[in-house]
Amino acid sequence: MTDILEGFEPELLWKHFYMLTQTPRCSKHEEKAIDYVVEVAKRNGLEWKKDDAGNCVVKIPATSGHENAPIVVLQGHVDMVCEKNNDTEFDFSTDALKLRMVEDYLYATGTTLGADNGIGVAAALALMDDKELVHGPLECLFTIDEETGLTGAFALGEDMVEGRMMINLDTEEEKALYVGCAGGGESDIRMPILWEEPQGSAMKIVFKGMKGGHSGVDIHIGKANAIKLLARMLWKAAKELDFGFGVLTGGDKHNAIPREAETIIVTSEEMGPIKDKVQEAFEEIKFEYRTLEPGMEIEFSDVELPGRAMTPEDSRRTLQLVVSLPHGVYRMSPDIPDLVETSTSMAKIRTDEDVYIQLASRSSSSTQLEALRDKIESIAVLAGAEVERGIAYPGWLPNLDSKVLALMKEAAIELWEKEPEMKAIHAGLECGIIGEKFGGMDMASFGPQIENPHSPDERVRVPSVKDFWDLLALTLKKLA
Repeated sequence: MTDILEGFEPELLWKHFYMLTQTPRCSKHEEKAIDYVVEVAKRNGLEWKKDDAGNCVVKIPATSGHENAPIVVLQGHVDMVCEKNNDTEFDFSTDALKLRMVEDYLYATGTTLGADNGIGVAAALALMDDKELVHGPLECLFTIDEETGLTGAFALGEDMVEGRMMINLDTEEEKALYVGCAGGGESDIRMPILWEEPQGSAMKIVFKGMKGGHSGVDIHIGKANAIKLLARMLWKAAKELDFGFGVLTGGDKHNAIPREAETIIVTSEEMGPIKDKVQEAFEEIKFEYRTLEPGMEIEFSDVELPGRAMTPEDSRRTLQLVVSLPHGVYRMSPDIPDLVETSTSMAKIRTDEDVYIQLASRSSSSTQLEALRDKIESIAVLAGAEVERGIAYPGWLPNLDSKVLALMKEAAIELWEKEPEMKAIHAGLECGIIGEKFGGMDMASFGPQIENPHSPDERVRVPSVKDFWDLLALTLKKLA
């Protein structure tokens, strides 16, 4: 294990987390991470199986004398969001993460860290190695491809787990217990456009330096969406001046707030006035976001004319669509203070043969989710676009009478001498899908302190991992 993690507790958990940081495991490419899980299971003589999707379950026998305790499922996802800064040279398919410490926090260098959900997965792996902890029979469920639509959980074989008590290890606030989550679904917009041979000159505009972050848990903070703000700047120019897009692109992951966006614009007129209008709008936006986004930058450079460009009319129509579509908090929960109920994030834009825009919407209310997606579709249709709705995944409704939750709360009070906070999260945990697939599943979720997930600023507060482990160990002892 690297010297950076030397002395971290619990040692077994950090050993396995380090191995995960050395293992490529981007969403949809988790094979090596699952291979590592199987390797640990085999080394410990544990029973394991995989389903057709690639999800894996490892069974850990009960500590002697606790064989009749109910089976507890420990669940986490092995994939990670693979995001890096533009100036970072890194290949997620081959390279090991470069770890660094700043005070109490562990980061990767220029990339996401994968603490989401690597710490939870490492905890389950540590239990496979640990011979001292007291627990009943355990089923460690490792799912794949959570971050791009929870497809591993959707495809989970119905014979994979027997237990009807589950602890999800995928939330990110220390000393808080989670009892509910949002459902969600994507809206994929395609708008046909006309292309023409460009005349005149071309300029590339790169808008970058935003923090990004998780499009669910960070949506209420008001972080800058690079696509929306670049469109706002360009719209200020397009209202008075004619130009076309050779390229308009931004965003990468459906569940990450876009940190960067760029365009190549072409015009047969003078480029200077367009640049001036965009720069003027940028200064306004930079002032608005001076506290939240101090690293915001815009770059202009002259480039060769591209082989084609959108007509000015369709370029203006594209901007009108992007400016009109929602991004951010749509409705707060009427039942739980300070909880976002419904939101949407403009996740991606691409210009290939047509204009493609993806929005990812979330809500703890299925009716509000569909109402918001109705609004998105209506705006898109007015612009002459078509919309395909992705299959919505279910939320997880709180059960405050849960036995798992009661014993976890009891354990937390013993360890911390105060009651933990009970929360719901505005993000899609696999609990909703698993609870729907396996009837009667009693569930709770918790985790260490993980901040800025889905961005290169992702970090985990190292002391919180020990608290997370201690609570897991004591809860399992009580459930046994």
